[in-house]
Amino acid sequence: MSENQNLLAEQRRSLILDEVRRRGGVRVNELTRKLGVSDMTVRRDLDALARQGVLEKVHGGAVPVVEASTHEPGFEAKSGLEQTAKEDIARAAAGLVTPGSAIALSGGTTTFALAHHLLDVPDLTVVTNSVRVADVFHAAQRTSGPRQGAATVVLTGGVRTPSDSLVGPVADQAIATLHFDLLFLGVHGISPQAGLSTPNLAEAETNRRLVHSARRVVVVADHTKWGVVGLSSFATLEQVDTLVTDAGLSADARVEISEHLRELVLAGDSGPGNEN
Repeated sequence: MSENQNLLAEQRRSLILDEVRRRGGVRVNELTRKLGVSDMTVRRDLDALARQGVLEKVHGGAVPVVEASTHEPGFEAKSGLEQTAKEDIARAAAGLVTPGSAIALSGGTTTFALAHHLLDVPDLTVVTNSVRVADVFHAAQRTSGPRQGAATVVLTGGVRTPSDSLVGPVADQAIATLHFDLLFLGVHGISPQAGLSTPNLAEAETNRRLVHSARRVVVVADHTKWGVVGLSSFATLEQVDTLVTDAGLSADARVEISEHLRELVLAGDSGPGNEN
């Protein structure tokens, strides 16, 4: 990390979290030197990250939180993480959608960000098992009133998870009868060995149905999801057509992903990193 006193708080905290995860722990005085900010600023950042449950403060520094494979953070806890990366990913993913398509959006904070970018794409049919995603489209219709080309939204029904996804037999049965041109899938974790995974067993089954019903599968996940493994796998990397992630993904991970996926899109990367 290079010294930069003008980093936004979100950027600083993202860098701190990456450093903690990469090294297995850092000290406050190391972070003040690397970031070029005061001791008090670093401690405030660590307090904020600890409240989000993504690291643990210890005497003089911080260490990563070792989460059980069954741990499922709530929507609000996840929405505060990697916000810039999620916005970049959402913008890039929206460019893959053509007017008049039938698309599906799974639950998650990245698909929630994507939904906002799809409001102006005309004549979409949107199937989702996310209460939050459905609310984006419904709120837009309530605000602007009926308009030509507004999306038709189908909410699957089901049992609500901590991340505000609807899962279970009701959702599974609804999805099994449908066919999408494009599925945008948020994930808890992605790795070469486990593929796509989630800590929620019912959500894993619902996600399997989504993948099975899609002609093209696009995973939208920021770089912190790489190497994370949840309790239940629901798809292999070979079942994914495109991964849209952010430029924080390491060079080694980019090489490894390119061996399994047809297309890797690095959102927010102005360099020659995107691969097909």
